Amino acid sequence: MRTIVITGASAGIGAAIARRLGRDGNRVALAARRAEELQAVANEIGGGAIAVIADVTRRADVERLRDEALRAFGSIDVWINNAGRGISRPVLELSDEDFDEMMTVNVKSALYGMQAVVPYFIERGGGHLINISSFLGRVPIASHRSAYNAAKAALNALTANLRADVASTGVNVSLVMPGLVATEFARNVIGTAAGAAPPWTPGAAMKPQMAEEVADAVAELIERPRAEVYTNPASPEMARRYFESLASP
Repeated sequence: MRTIVITGASAGIGAAIARRLGRDGNRVALAARRAEELQAVANEIGGGAIAVIADVTRRADVERLRDEALRAFGSIDVWINNAGRGISRPVLELSDEDFDEMMTVNVKSALYGMQAVVPYFIERGGGHLINISSFLGRVPIASHRSAYNAAKAALNALTANLRADVASTGVNVSLVMPGLVATEFARNVIGTAAGAAPPWTPGAAMKPQMAEEVADAVAELIERPRAEVYTNPASPEMARRYFESLASP
């Protein structure tokens, strides 16, 4: 049995991860801003779950989440930074507010989580930090996601830097990159949904995954830690072909 903290756990991938890990017998501390939805997920899991209403774009809320998880369960074994938000606006139409929102929700919230829990992991001699990124952070083919792609690329870099920093401490640092996932995520993006095709089109479209498939990949990652995981089987080949296309004359 592990104690696992999951941010952005009121819906979508976060809720699916919470349900899967709770079903596996883990104790889970769930965080999100929407109290009713978050408590419903915790109630579904049962006595091994607590709901912590928190805005993870606020450092104090993230530190309180850590403290409440420790108070409830006595330890933290895994911390999953999952909270995020998208945008549907091309680069030339981005406002300062758009860009700041993407960086705050997708990068700074994860940074706060890393800084809140990793020193604790180092002190106890072990732990697992998991950042949920996106395939678009590695292969930015959906140009209307613009600042979201940029934010996830920044998260990828911070994750790699942290992994190097803690390499000798016994702390695992992992990056998870889902592709297209069938959730309500697209309904909550900033801006109007764009139907334009990406500037680079692979030979075959990436098949959407269910959130439960991503949750299964995260559960497997916790059992067998790795540096990076693409949850969609098509992603590695698509990434390879994308970078080859950039190198072509």
